[in-house]
Amino acid sequence: MALFDLLGRRWAMGVLWTLCGQGPCTFRELQGRCGLLSPTVLNTRLKELRQAGLIDHANEGYHATPMGTELYKLLVPLGAWSKEWATTLDTGND
Repeated sequence: MALFDLLGRRWAMGVLWTLCGQGPCTFRELQGRCGLLSPTVLNTRLKELRQAGLIDHANEGYHATPMGTELYKLLVPLGAWSKEWATTLDTGND
């Protein structure tokens, strides 16, 4: 349940997804890639995801750890399933 609590926080999955899908980046680059994400929320999520061992910071900026990458690989099928599910909701409302 702790993992779902963390990932359910605003932008937590988006940050992890971006770092895994697009590679390491600086704070400003990450903020730009995430769009409407405020610096305060990004700072909080980075701290939480680092404490959880899912991301880290090095010379190239923030990046997913091996554990974060493993979690991302597990979430990719869930993302695909959710897109399919969303289409059934859209067609069910017609």
